[in-house]
Amino acid sequence: MSSLKFKYVRIQGKELARNTMHAKGVFSMCWQMVQNDVMEAEDADLFREIDAWFVDNLPFPPQCRDQEPVVCWFKTENSEEMLRMIRPALWLLERYNHPYFLVYTNTPGEIVYEDKYQVAAKTDGLLLIEEPQKPWDTGENAD
Repeated sequence: MSSLKFKYVRIQGKELARNTMHAKGVFSMCWQMVQNDVMEAEDADLFREIDAWFVDNLPFPPQCRDQEPVVCWFKTENSEEMLRMIRPALWLLERYNHPYFLVYTNTPGEIVYEDKYQVAAKTDGLLLIEEPQKPWDTGENAD
C-alpha cells in the first residue's frame, strides 16, 4: 500500500455538512468547536491564528464562499506547507477528542475550481446509497 500515489488529501470528520451532505472539513470542525465554546480561550485563539494564516495564504474558492455543494482537497504534490500549517488544528481536534480522518483519492469528483494548492469538486453523486452486499458464504454470489 505504501507505494500508492494519490493526488489529493482531505481532512474530514464524521459529521455531515447540510449543504454538501458530505463530511465536514477540518476548518468547519474547528470553527464549530470555537463557536460552541468547546475550546478553551487559548486554544480558540490558536485556531484563529491558524485560520488567519490560511486566509492570507490559501485562495478561497468562490464555490465555497457561495456555499455551493463542493468539497475541497489539498493537492499532495505541493501541499507540504499547507499540511504543516494545519497540524496544530489536528492537535486541537485530538485534544478535544474530536475524530477526524485523512482521506486520500485520485478521483475527488468533478473539479470546478483549482489553484496551486487545492481543488474543489462537486459533491453531486459523490456518495451513493446501496443495499448491503450479500454475505459471500451463502453461495448466492457464486457464478
